Amino acid sequence: MAAVAEGLEPEAAATEDAAQDAVDTVDAVDAEPGDPPLLVGSRLSLDLYPGGCQRLLHLCARQSPQLLEVQFMQLSSHEDPRLLETTLAQVPCSLRHLRSLVLRGGQQRDVLGACLRGSLTTLPAGLSGLTHLAHLDLSFNSLETLPGCIPQMHGLSTLLLSHNHLSELPEALGALPALTFLYVTHNCLRTLPKALGALSTLQCLDLSQNLLDTLPPEIGGLSSLTELNLASNRLQSLPASLAGLRSLRLLVLHSNLLTSVPTSLAHLPLLTRLDLRDNQLRDVPPELLDAPFVRLRGNPLGEAPPALPSPPGTPTIPEMPRLFLNSDLDSFLVTPQGCSVTLACGVRLQFPAGATATPVSIRYRLRLPEPRLVPLGPHDSLLSHVLELQPHGVAFQQEVGLWLLFVPPRARRCREVVVRTLNDDSWSDLETHLEEETPKRLWAHCQVPHFSWFLVVSRPVSNACLVPPEGTLLYSSGHPGVKVTFPPGATDEPRQVYMQVVRVASGELRALLEEPGAAASPLLCLSQSGPPSFLQPVTVQLPLPPGVTGLSLDRSCLHLLYRTPPEATWDDITTQVALELTHLYARFRVTHFSWYWLWYTAKTRVEGLARKAWERLRLHRVSLIALQRRRDPEQVLLQCLPLSKVDATLRRLLERYRGPEPSDTVEMFEGEKFFAAFEKGIDVDAGMPPPPWGRWVDAGVCSPGSPLNPSPPPDRPDCVQGRVCFVFYSHLKNVKEVYVTTTLDRQAQAVRGQVSFYRGAVPEDVPEEAEAARHRKGTDSPWMATLPIKLPRLRGSKAPGQGQGTSLSLAPLNLGDAETGFLTQSNLLNVAGRLGPDWPAVALHLGMPYRELQRIRHEFRDDLDGQIRHMLFSWAERQAGQPGAVGRLVQALEQSDRLDVAEEVRAVLELGRQKYEDSIQRTGLAPPDPSASPSPESAQA
Repeated sequence: MAAVAEGLEPEAAATEDAAQDAVDTVDAVDAEPGDPPLLVGSRLSLDLYPGGCQRLLHLCARQSPQLLEVQFMQLSSHEDPRLLETTLAQVPCSLRHLRSLVLRGGQQRDVLGACLRGSLTTLPAGLSGLTHLAHLDLSFNSLETLPGCIPQMHGLSTLLLSHNHLSELPEALGALPALTFLYVTHNCLRTLPKALGALSTLQCLDLSQNLLDTLPPEIGGLSSLTELNLASNRLQSLPASLAGLRSLRLLVLHSNLLTSVPTSLAHLPLLTRLDLRDNQLRDVPPELLDAPFVRLRGNPLGEAPPALPSPPGTPTIPEMPRLFLNSDLDSFLVTPQGCSVTLACGVRLQFPAGATATPVSIRYRLRLPEPRLVPLGPHDSLLSHVLELQPHGVAFQQEVGLWLLFVPPRARRCREVVVRTLNDDSWSDLETHLEEETPKRLWAHCQVPHFSWFLVVSRPVSNACLVPPEGTLLYSSGHPGVKVTFPPGATDEPRQVYMQVVRVASGELRALLEEPGAAASPLLCLSQSGPPSFLQPVTVQLPLPPGVTGLSLDRSCLHLLYRTPPEATWDDITTQVALELTHLYARFRVTHFSWYWLWYTAKTRVEGLARKAWERLRLHRVSLIALQRRRDPEQVLLQCLPLSKVDATLRRLLERYRGPEPSDTVEMFEGEKFFAAFEKGIDVDAGMPPPPWGRWVDAGVCSPGSPLNPSPPPDRPDCVQGRVCFVFYSHLKNVKEVYVTTTLDRQAQAVRGQVSFYRGAVPEDVPEEAEAARHRKGTDSPWMATLPIKLPRLRGSKAPGQGQGTSLSLAPLNLGDAETGFLTQSNLLNVAGRLGPDWPAVALHLGMPYRELQRIRHEFRDDLDGQIRHMLFSWAERQAGQPGAVGRLVQALEQSDRLDVAEEVRAVLELGRQKYEDSIQRTGLAPPDPSASPSPESAQA
């Protein structure tokens, strides 16, 4: 080959071929119609589009002079490893002034939505030649060792290595004299290098979610350290040298194995928070016990140590580690030692020692229920959201304990609560034990051999038995009169049989049949595993309907009904079986199982009536409400409520909302889909950020987008064609808040619109108003209710949609100045949309008093978005015109572990600053100065 003929090494030849292939195919990659520009100012963004490596190689091959101006580059590591290495080798010679390099994974997800790691395993040695590099982000990759070029980047100030496979850090790391931020969370670190203490400029160090059991004494040499996070490790003690961290403000040690802490921690002069939750502390120094900045929840304080010491020679077994995950973590590590874990959603897990042979990373998601994720029987009720635990199907060596919170069921007679799980493409119910913490806080506890999907349901009591060839007897524990007798020879091999009995209220049947003497027996459901039929007839016994005895009944009024699968129709089989009557019971023989129901009525044709009666047993009577927030009428609350809860809920909501009376009674099935359509000039403002509950789906997963860019935000996932979709579950909160807008002129007059509720999923063609559907109301009619919505007339200069749900009358503001960059009101709204539950930490780091936070929480209770916006804009109004406000905001975001938002804020500032400098140069007010140093804010980007 040519490469060999010229004397090239095979590996070098392969690299050169990869680069040439990328250049050859670049014409198809570079010209994508409709793509935003990759290079804007000094920022090169290649992580949001496919073929980022090929695009960069093409730019390098062209020797574009614009590359010399690039200071910030983002490149996805979801590329071919060989191509990625080839591309990175071109960076030092083509992007000589690069100051920020982001090589993150995590932009892609697997079929279940989990964040995928990138393919990056090392870096080319030539990257050490990036003399201006100050920011390096290698998160969500596959690094097992630290690349050798990193300790040679002497200008590096920020190094992000979270979510990799690092087991150790090299001693050479101490040779980074400018390193300020170091994040190595979610790795496998077991020890730390002694040279770590030489990082005299280090301010923030995050080593949470690792396997550390000791700390080197040299860590006390970090004289500039302000934040140290060691949560979720295996630390049993702390070195006394921590007393040397005189600049420390935040020390996080929760979820370790600490049995003692040094008294000297209480004397750190700047310490404002010491988190010691969920350790093994039985005693702490008095100076720490009374300190207001110390958190000690989850420790066995005051408890006596184990009474009997172990005999000599017995190995010491440490107590099981306890982990407490906050809302921004969606995974944790389980080791063979075992652990007890409490998730942010309240779910508890207990992994016994030896459950895993090697460390296993566990991920979780709590998802909103929907029909495809919630398998319910005809008479089941859902009591919880859906929990997914990964990895799926991996068998544990010992069963894992699982505790799920659930809503207490309203009906408990002859019903039971069970945990339902997916196993080998089929759903099954686990043996479940109930534990009561308070009357309204109940746990469903079960043991699981592997992980999958889990939910809690209420079902009719189920009885089961294994039928041997010799025969057996099965009876109902809730209805002793219901029995099934299996004679010898009914089966030639053992098979499992299940029985469920549903109570029937006679009043409902009499109302349906309009017959005072009508009555019905309990509803019996029989099912089995194995062949559909038995070899010998099986005898079924049902109690006669209430008020009927075998001595006085009219046999012509007795009907045995059978539900035919899969059509779900009811047939009268009275003439097809031999009914044996006693004083209280009726017996008959069958060879296959289904649903059975005994009726006593003078009606002769009862099949259609049985279908209607069976539907009534499963229907829930509800009302629909639509309320508008008093301080912001564009914010509309939609809710579906059981009749028994309407009055109490309205009394609580009408303090902050106003609206029409609830709808008339509507009947709905468990798990039934419906949607709300705004009509007569009012539409859903789908551009608004999703509500707080939307965070449950992918908690902790990084978003590949750039929410602070001026492009329009994505639509709500629960909004289809402007219609808001619901799924009704009788025990869960069927409530959503949306923002509405209108194209009509609200300056001239108020807009009087309406919202209508329809059954089913949103059809492809939704009429503006389904007037014809309103002539007939029932379970077969798509229309359920219509409620009025009024948007009041605007006064002054406020434009439609300007309110955005903020209840604040803010004048237009620009935070910052022209030289360092502005944050506009729109930028601040986007920042507010990303903070979520982290907003109190940001507020405290901004210097807001705790009393003001409590006032905001009370004033905007049940409205997370309102709390965030009020906090941010009230702070911004006070900072208007003051220098350094934007810098304080960026610093508060960093101190609150929201580096993602801080980085986006810096990007906006850098873009604005660059435009300002360009305009100055265009007008000739100042000559270009290529040697000028960048601003401090952009240096940290």
